[in-house]
Amino acid sequence: MGQFDSAKKLIVETAQNLVAKGYLMATGGNLSVRIAGQEAFAITPSNYDYMKMTPEDVCVLTLDLQPLEGKLRPSVESGMHAAIYRVRGDVNAVVHTHQVYTSALTLIKAPIPSLFDEQARFLGRSVDIIPYAPSGTAWLANTIAKHVRNHNNAYMMQNHGALVFGHDMERAIHNVEVLEKCALAYLLALTTERKVSKIPLAAREVAFAKLRKDQKKVEAGDFKTGGE
Repeated sequence: MGQFDSAKKLIVETAQNLVAKGYLMATGGNLSVRIAGQEAFAITPSNYDYMKMTPEDVCVLTLDLQPLEGKLRPSVESGMHAAIYRVRGDVNAVVHTHQVYTSALTLIKAPIPSLFDEQARFLGRSVDIIPYAPSGTAWLANTIAKHVRNHNNAYMMQNHGALVFGHDMERAIHNVEVLEKCALAYLLALTTERKVSKIPLAAREVAFAKLRKDQKKVEAGDFKTGGE
């Protein structure tokens, strides 16, 4: 068994799970997982059918984008994933999707304020819009690195889609689902043209403090999975 086999298997299982749930479509989006104990990550290949993908198709790269394993071309967004891992030591899994309701909010540049307790607890103080930059470019990677330092775990890329983090892949998938729930609820609320209520500032800060506590434990290497 190779040293990267478990990470590559996780990528395949997660991608196909996200397809089944409707968060990944066609060959859009990409996902990666940090390789424990190494300056490296496993990532989906470029323009490849998720339902046909096998662990052998998954690419493993260093954070400098040097190939370690994989015969296929890695995702064009590999630079973006590497940039995230470099600036966010608490992040061990990254999921980028074109999920519909979140993507709709990127088109009207509508960041999601703190609407629900679980949103602040798992996604952060708000879900911000990251300005547009062309896919697969150093411009995009640099823009992402600049905007994800505020410790939130979900962002919306203008005219593009969702960008979601987790301390592990299970939490990243959870956060994808929380984000889409919030995006749909916010879109529906906006259509009423009435004032959208937010949770109290104190409640938001208490929930966000729990998220930051988890993140600091991850960086220190002593996070225990299992909820609050």
